Amino acid sequence: MKNPLPLIDGVAASRQWLPAGRWATLLEFLQERFPHIPNSRWLTRLAQGQVVEANGCRLQVDSPYQAGRYIFYYRELKTENNIPFVEQILYQDEHLLAVDKPHFLPVQPAGRFLQETLLVRLRNSGQPEELTPLHRLDRETAGVMLFSRNPATRGIYASLWQKRQVCKVYEALAPTQTGLTWPLTRRSRIITGEPFFRMQEVEGTPNSETTIEVIEARNGVTLYRAQPITGRKHQIRLHFAALGMPLVNDKLYPEISFAADDDFSRPLKLLAKTVSFQDPLTLQARSFTSKQTL
Repeated sequence: MKNPLPLIDGVAASRQWLPAGRWATLLEFLQERFPHIPNSRWLTRLAQGQVVEANGCRLQVDSPYQAGRYIFYYRELKTENNIPFVEQILYQDEHLLAVDKPHFLPVQPAGRFLQETLLVRLRNSGQPEELTPLHRLDRETAGVMLFSRNPATRGIYASLWQKRQVCKVYEALAPTQTGLTWPLTRRSRIITGEPFFRMQEVEGTPNSETTIEVIEARNGVTLYRAQPITGRKHQIRLHFAALGMPLVNDKLYPEISFAADDDFSRPLKLLAKTVSFQDPLTLQARSFTSKQTL
């Protein structure tokens, strides 16, 4: 679905689906759905035409609530902390952009991050408005991230991930584990855990697979190479924790370690080192490698 609102400072308008409910007006729904946003802000946004339907029609303060539709609006943040790390472009052509993403930087706007995201930084540096991520990479993880620069070929490249035709190799730093035989393959069933942003392993048919091997030992910790065959959320982090060797500085696995702010001196020791595939347009082998190390 095309966004009817233009980018502002590299940021696209957010999309919200309207579920079935008891709300008489759109404003009532917005007040309940986003309790952290003052009512005065919604009144201002509506008055300034910053909340619209999918066809671009401006919504008003007294617009009736209509379930099953999409609305678009601009997000705002009162304050946003600077992330003091810089991304590096590894490669670009008419269709693709490969970027070396630093730790702590989200790929795209969400939650408390808007301008300090890789996608918005790239757009503001001259990349096209149509720039779109082709896959996921956690905020805490550094390394190779690929984007589509051309909407006409985006689906062709995106299908590579859907068909599992992309080879992704990670490097990870974790405690040395002497009771295992290397290399090994970890298979397990991963589902959403508690709280909702964590994953967990459960009994059942495996839906995740990661191969792990040792690169080198380093004074009580070891540098490992990990290749996820599947792409479950937090898969590598969860598999390492389940093997008794949680990644260095992992704040989610095996236990949650809450902190009000990021400690930039303690990044998660996980790096998306290489992304490789056969280019569906040229049929040539493509491989992009991060210049970062752990």
